Amino acid sequence: MSPTSSHRRHLAAGAIAATAALVAATFQAGTANAAPTGRDAAIAQARANVAHNAGVFGFGDGQDLQVKDVVVDADGTQHVRFDRTYLGLPVVGGDLVVHQDAHGRLKDSTRAAAHDAAVKSTVPKVPAQASARQALQAAPSIGSATSSPELVVWAADGTPRLAWKTTVAGVGEHGQPAGKVVVTDATTGEQIETYDSEHQASGTGHSEYTGDVTIDTTAQSGGYALIDPVRGTITKDAHNVSSNSLNANSGTVVTDADNVWGDGRKFSTDRSTAAVDAHANTAWTYDYYKNTFGRNGIKNDGKGATVFVHVGTNWDNAQWSDSCFCMMTGDGDGVTDPEQVDLDTMGHEMTHGVTSATANLRYSGESGGLNEATSDIFGTMVEWYANNAVDKPDYLFSDQSTPPWLRRMDKPSLDGRSADCWTRKVGQLDVHNSSGVGNHWFFLASEGSGSRTINGFTYNSPTCNGSTVTGIGNQKVAKIWYRALTVYMTSTTDYKGARTASLNAAKDLYGLNSTEYKAVAAAWSAVSVA
Repeated sequence: MSPTSSHRRHLAAGAIAATAALVAATFQAGTANAAPTGRDAAIAQARANVAHNAGVFGFGDGQDLQVKDVVVDADGTQHVRFDRTYLGLPVVGGDLVVHQDAHGRLKDSTRAAAHDAAVKSTVPKVPAQASARQALQAAPSIGSATSSPELVVWAADGTPRLAWKTTVAGVGEHGQPAGKVVVTDATTGEQIETYDSEHQASGTGHSEYTGDVTIDTTAQSGGYALIDPVRGTITKDAHNVSSNSLNANSGTVVTDADNVWGDGRKFSTDRSTAAVDAHANTAWTYDYYKNTFGRNGIKNDGKGATVFVHVGTNWDNAQWSDSCFCMMTGDGDGVTDPEQVDLDTMGHEMTHGVTSATANLRYSGESGGLNEATSDIFGTMVEWYANNAVDKPDYLFSDQSTPPWLRRMDKPSLDGRSADCWTRKVGQLDVHNSSGVGNHWFFLASEGSGSRTINGFTYNSPTCNGSTVTGIGNQKVAKIWYRALTVYMTSTTDYKGARTASLNAAKDLYGLNSTEYKAVAAAWSAVSVA
């Protein structure tokens, strides 16, 4: 997989916390002569019940009801929810629920804080422009902001007054959609309250590769969206458009009504299943870089990427695009390879972005092999960071989405193409195969040479010079490699230069005569890089 190509195949409208008041009163029965049937009949009878019990509901001149929801119980009991308006203006905190039996007879009611919705005047003394400016000043953390005032009757505290409800929309510190609602008195200009218009939620994802996972979503009107408000990631369905036709504005954000996503099956017909893996695994990658290295996003600027699922038709691939600042994942070949959204694949692609933002290793010759090895190394480390019980950490790259594996680190040549050892001809190989030298070095430095079983899988890693190497653990090696990449490597670094860069990093982190420094040197010698 490569930066641009590959060799391989949640504004919730009811956010106001108004305490519902149960009305205890003597109701007049509705006037229906026959039992209502269907939703429309239930709504009509509920309207009649409100009109006949106007004192109970605070329903008076100038008011109207707008249906929001209807729930019918198994025994026929009906619950009709209304929003209210006054002279055409929305009444915030004026919503109510009419509870009636199967025959439409009023049983009870529930209402928000407002009883009376009337105000003296619906003509504001404070102009809309002033409200818009005030709202922008109240939301300094939102970038590229726009301000949209709406005149309402504000009664969320029980006392109706004319107000401007102004929505400020833009982007947050992670590049994610962000918004704030600022409410001001339309007569005095006094700020009444503010609250976020984007709401973080925790959804349940039935993933293909990592079992049931919790995913960060954003609540929106009518449901939830795969917009991660913590990391800024937006997961979209590309609708099988080819990768070369995509840009950051393509596709549609994946949405769901109940915040329970996917069916957990490979080759799933539920299009949100692949999106679950892409969204969750991108989050794990983001968290790995942040919690391990203090890196806040791909470019270390706190901004999240766009992730596309369902790219192309039977596209057995995944790739990173700098120009789009997005990851693109295909649906596999439809036969043996499922969707390309497993943990190490997503970590691999995101790492191409990290490499581009740091050393920017050229995607050619030995530099290209190092670029690919870097993505394999950190894609693997994302697996170890996640430590998922279903997709256990290993040194097999893309073993879940390209079974039994696409590349392996203990002996890369087992794929029939990749190099175990450096030679002068390594730079002439495809970058996915010349990456073998770097991958082999990483395994030897981490785990050592010879045969060993790790998490139930047996590896046998030879050395090119007949030496015996003792590993220092992959967390230390990854820390050394990250410093080498971000501090010492350049766009044209080759394997000899990578050896120097990693030894400099080991010296910085652990000391010149440290066990770690010596292990790094020994592992390079073991893959014939001197």
